[in-house]
Amino acid sequence: MREEASLTTSKQSILSILAQTVKTGIIKSNLIPMFAGLTLALYTYHISLIEKLPEILFALIGSSLVMGAAGAFNNLYDRDIDSIMERTKKRPTVTGEIKPKTVLWLAICMTIVGLATLAFTTTLAAFLGFLGLFFYVVPYTMWSKRRTIYNTEIGSISGAMPPLIGWASIYPDITHPAILGLFVITVIWQMPHFYAIAIRKHDEYKAAKVPMLPVVKGVKRTYVQTNVYLVVLIAVSFLFGTLSTGLMLVALLLSISWLILSMFGYKKMDSEKWAKSMFIFSLLHMTILFSTVIIYSLMGIIFEL
Repeated sequence: MREEASLTTSKQSILSILAQTVKTGIIKSNLIPMFAGLTLALYTYHISLIEKLPEILFALIGSSLVMGAAGAFNNLYDRDIDSIMERTKKRPTVTGEIKPKTVLWLAICMTIVGLATLAFTTTLAAFLGFLGLFFYVVPYTMWSKRRTIYNTEIGSISGAMPPLIGWASIYPDITHPAILGLFVITVIWQMPHFYAIAIRKHDEYKAAKVPMLPVVKGVKRTYVQTNVYLVVLIAVSFLFGTLSTGLMLVALLLSISWLILSMFGYKKMDSEKWAKSMFIFSLLHMTILFSTVIIYSLMGIIFEL
């Protein structure tokens, strides 16, 4: 009995180490926008779920593997700064619970299998998967993260690839205004979201010498830049109007509410509380928007049957 319990504990420990290495939390959160793009394509082109079931499964598996590979590459490269920051210093790549060589091979294998799986949907989906991985690992992790205050903007390109991959896995053309709107919204959303995190973790980023905007330029500059992005977010919401007035209104309401919170919150709260409120609303914004897109698309597909 003791040996069985020890074996079970050991398996759980290995699974936990692997989960932290590939960042399963980030994989789960990114699968939501991927599925939003996927269902939006199904609805836009009047395609049934059953007809594209193999592509849907390949998209879910392939996307998960590519995202996991990106997380593993990031953990491998950032071991030095991760050891300084409180929220990352217990990662297995920092503590030595997993060897760097193992992480490297894990990331390579996940990349190959993930891209090959996405290729079973469309070539474009596989290419976008590669592009997202490349942008996250090279321009973001290996270059801009440690060198420029615009690291968030550069990293946002890879962070916004999931909805494009989802759409492309169903229909190999990403020029429709609706998916372009979803892509741009996902890009712009990341700046207020990560700026809020950077304000709250200011001391950690400063200690690790990561030049986040609030660390280098201060809270006031961050506030101004945040509002500029929120205004752009409001403007981009109109792209949904080509497909659905309802989706457009939801996107508009969420973005306008976020801008109002930013402006009034900044005047009435200290920087820490303002950043916390902005962070919480950013999560609500994306959860509500993507959930609405998914539900709206699925309901549209069902009623068309």
